[in-house]
Amino acid sequence: MSSRIEQIIQEIEEYVDSCKYQPLSTTKIVVNKEEIDELLRELRLKTPDEIKRYQKIISNKDAILEDAQAKADSLIADAQAKAQELVTQHEIMQKAYAQANETINAANKQAQEILDSATQDANSIRLSAITYTDDMMANIGSVLNQTLEDAGGKYKAFIEALQSCLEVVNQNRQELAPQTAQAAAISGTYHGEEEDDDDALLDELGDN
Repeated sequence: MSSRIEQIIQEIEEYVDSCKYQPLSTTKIVVNKEEIDELLRELRLKTPDEIKRYQKIISNKDAILEDAQAKADSLIADAQAKAQELVTQHEIMQKAYAQANETINAANKQAQEILDSATQDANSIRLSAITYTDDMMANIGSVLNQTLEDAGGKYKAFIEALQSCLEVVNQNRQELAPQTAQAAAISGTYHGEEEDDDDALLDELGDN
């Protein structure tokens, strides 16, 4: 059964795969900011709980070792009890001691095997939890980097387009500058002639 954070990462990957490419691009995609923000927000909320869960798994290492030690101590105690019974019950003391030593040695060997196995299991659980957490963080970082790259590329392209339009406008104005100056000069001459005609008309009316 996968964790919720794994499901969120899978949803982000599926969402990125479903996004359409930007026009004239085979690497940049168009994302819905609200949808990706919602997924990332839930990911940020779930990540601490997920890390705590794996820290709890790691902490179980001590419990596993304590349980193994308790089982080993119990085996040794039983072996010693049996050895004592053999010493007191058997008539041939030497045979009893030999059997007791064999029992104790077997118990010690079994106890050591239990401790070794428990230590290996605990270390394996700890390593798996650390590896999984690191992989999870790597996936999150990859998604965030991809999102940042896509957003940066989109705004960079927009700014470059505006800059290109501004350059075209400035160039067109420079090309029209001589004609604009000429038109302004003609317009000034025309208005000067109209003012002279108006003054002459006023003079005639005054004479009459």
